[in-house]
Amino acid sequence: HSVTIIDDLSTGEMKLVNPEASFYKLDIHSPEVKNVLEKEKISIINHHAAQISVTESVADPLLDANSNIIGTLQLLQNAVSLGIEKFIFASTGGAMYGEQKFFPASEDHPCQPLSPYAISKLCAEYYISYFGTGHGLNITVFRYSNVYGPHQNPHGEAGVVAIFCQRLMKGLPPVIFGDGEQTRDFIHVRDVARANSLALNPKCNGIFNVGTAKETSVNYLTKGLIKISGTDVTAEYNPARNGEQRRSSIDSRKIFKRFGWEPCISLEEGLVETFDYFKNKAS
Repeated sequence: HSVTIIDDLSTGEMKLVNPEASFYKLDIHSPEVKNVLEKEKISIINHHAAQISVTESVADPLLDANSNIIGTLQLLQNAVSLGIEKFIFASTGGAMYGEQKFFPASEDHPCQPLSPYAISKLCAEYYISYFGTGHGLNITVFRYSNVYGPHQNPHGEAGVVAIFCQRLMKGLPPVIFGDGEQTRDFIHVRDVARANSLALNPKCNGIFNVGTAKETSVNYLTKGLIKISGTDVTAEYNPARNGEQRRSSIDSRKIFKRFGWEPCISLEEGLVETFDYFKNKAS
């Protein structure tokens, strides 16, 4: 495949861009985006550009909506006007279902977002569904659980594994918000990448959860990372943050039944790999 990347590098790094890809430093709101799509003869849009922090969305819902709703809508309009074949969208499984009624949550679990971030993702999904039925756009929506792995940005509010690895590398204690018994479903980035490769298939359309169906508490995660790091630190606890749910895990049997995708990388294996990445990066 010929790959073109559009990114404003607000959280990414230029050195991580594959040299075989064409790269344009642009915000997805820029009118130049349409020109790039046309110039590069793009046939599939894989849309991962987003404001991803629940905390930031609570602090500035307007900024969150502008990125996650308006930005997505502009890309959808470009896709239709240019006759693009497929639109793949990175949504959220963890935040979408809110305080779950059953575990793990399947795609038909009620959507009950608790934060502006989750609301904006759900709104984007509705727009994508409209463009699918109203304009015949082939769509794939992936509701990810908590993605982690090498190269994750450790400097923001999102991405607890990367943030904890970075702190442990500096000899600093991980900071846990709340009592640490809140759970998340951690999925390795390479498993997510495999799902996105499957989405290139025209028959892969609809909404799919991408997760492990397993709950892991933040306390358990923290103890595991401290052990891997070989450091002698104790986690610090701060008050819980607004807009974050208590428990989360999502059921991925739908994509397994249709396309054979399932997670292959265990949490233990993935945490070792991720910590080693930050360790080697620092050395």
